[in-house]
Amino acid sequence: MENSIFVTADQVASDLGVSKPYAYKLIKQMNDELSKKGYLTVAGRVSRKYYEERFYGLKLGC
Repeated sequence: MENSIFVTADQVASDLGVSKPYAYKLIKQMNDELSKKGYLTVAGRVSRKYYEERFYGLKLGC
């Protein structure tokens, strides 16, 4: 995995073996969850730490 702060739809699609449109849906869902927790989000990208926590079960904090 790359060491950038955000994960893009290309990376999500590649990691999970899903289509790019579905990866965008997953990113939107994660960003909605983060927004409800009071975090600022960037459309089309999601925090790498949150992504890894949600999909790989790593507890890294956000």
